[in-house]
Amino acid sequence: MKFQLPLAFTPKLFTTLKEGYSKQDFFKDLIAGLIVGTVALPLAIAFGIASGVTPEQGLITAIVGGFIISVLGGSRVQIGGPTGAFIVVIYGVVQKFGVNGLLIATVASGVIVLIMGLAKFGGVIKFIPAPVVTGFTSGIAIIIFSSQIKDLFDLKMGAVPADLIAKWEEYGQHFTSFNWYALGLAALTILIIIYSPRVTTKIPGPFIALILCTIIVQIFNIPVETIGSKFSTFGGALPTPQIPNITYSAIKDLFPSIITMSVLISIESLLSAVVADGMLGTKHRSNMELVAQGIANIASPLFGGIPATGAIARTATNIKSGGRTPIAGIIHSVFLLLVVLAIGKYVRVIPMPVLAAILVIASYNMSEWRTFKSMLRAPKSDVVILLTTFILTVLIDLTVAIEVGMVLAAFLFMHRMAMVTNVKVITGELTDEEGTEGAGLINKDIPKGVQVYEINGPFFFGAAEKFIETIRDMSIAPKVFILRMRNVTALDATGMKAIDDIWKKMAHLKGLFLIAEIHSQPFIALEQSGFLKKLGEENVIGSLDLALESAKKWLDSPK
Repeated sequence: MKFQLPLAFTPKLFTTLKEGYSKQDFFKDLIAGLIVGTVALPLAIAFGIASGVTPEQGLITAIVGGFIISVLGGSRVQIGGPTGAFIVVIYGVVQKFGVNGLLIATVASGVIVLIMGLAKFGGVIKFIPAPVVTGFTSGIAIIIFSSQIKDLFDLKMGAVPADLIAKWEEYGQHFTSFNWYALGLAALTILIIIYSPRVTTKIPGPFIALILCTIIVQIFNIPVETIGSKFSTFGGALPTPQIPNITYSAIKDLFPSIITMSVLISIESLLSAVVADGMLGTKHRSNMELVAQGIANIASPLFGGIPATGAIARTATNIKSGGRTPIAGIIHSVFLLLVVLAIGKYVRVIPMPVLAAILVIASYNMSEWRTFKSMLRAPKSDVVILLTTFILTVLIDLTVAIEVGMVLAAFLFMHRMAMVTNVKVITGELTDEEGTEGAGLINKDIPKGVQVYEINGPFFFGAAEKFIETIRDMSIAPKVFILRMRNVTALDATGMKAIDDIWKKMAHLKGLFLIAEIHSQPFIALEQSGFLKKLGEENVIGSLDLALESAKKWLDSPK
């Protein structure tokens, strides 16, 4: 019997090869992979440096992590590697726990993301509210920009403080030491990136700027800091894999950062895959994508790499360059590996102001300021979540920002769901000859002593209080209480407790409690809780008409 992977856990590489892969397909992927590789080269180096690690570690992440994401991923065109979203978290972890702490956190977050994928959480991650994502993404862009001022102006100062306000205070104290050559070089880099697409779109602007400005610095011996002067140990080969020293105490201390990394890996990768689907009209496999991301982030730190995830800009470049299968992503990683092995030693001469300028452009693109501006016109509650997440990201900590943003979004969701859920007495409406919109039944014979209540909307802990308040307002307890649940599509433990409390009250008063027109999810929930056994399944009735008949028979029967 032939073993076959479930479709949800089949890498897209296998699917595309099975569909047929021609020489023409390979040529398109080759060109796209080389173009994306040239885009990724300066970005991987810059992201590594900005994260507080070496440029080599940024490249390793794009090589190892990017290769695994392409081979095992659930997207046809996803390009993996280091991204700007992680700079803040990585920098904080390195400053507090060192590089070994970062490697431990990356492996642990990879394990969590892998488990999430195997548990089929891929669809759930997509429901993280847009104000939270936009808030922390825009906040990260501000932080990335702020972290590049020292290299942008080649300021003569010590280590850059982690705190944003402290950063700018330190910049202000040392700004008179700025280097005119560095400023001119950064300005030239930005102009090349902005205007090079008017000349050619085949070679990415950051790559042109990197090569051209590096040559200018070397020819004219311009006095600016380079990668070699800042990182004297940069080599030209992949390090041998090593397992980081993982301990329980380290995991415990790093746990908040591990959770943040896991969330970011998941959000960024699936967001990138969704963007790719929109550009190509395809559909990715979200659970397989998480599995690939998890494995990539377990493997990358073994070689000294940092967290890897799907990169939206590089994925879009891949698509625009003609890439249509994961082969393009594999070629991108192989290209970077060959660059490291063949000309790795020449990376030492790249000027730091050029990399800083590339990151300034990246932070601008990442800021999503147009989306941010448009969200300020959203409902006030969404604006509060947006601004809270943004401010906390910038001034406090990304981990705190995501946690608070998600909690606020959850409370907002509960509030909105509670607002759309209502509980009302419809006994009068059922006998009103004029009828009432939404009642659905009129001129019913409602026996004296019978009260019919109806719940409209999901009945969960955000709405249960409404039900309890409505019941408290009962001036006289009815002899028969009919709860109509035709519009209840979801029921949770708090809702079940509220129903159980009413049943207990009716049992104490020796009255009858009936449930009418219940849907499958609430029925199963009540059955699994054991409530239906107490109530008696004969008291769960399919229609309101039959419930009223049952109530009349009970009232007429001798007690």
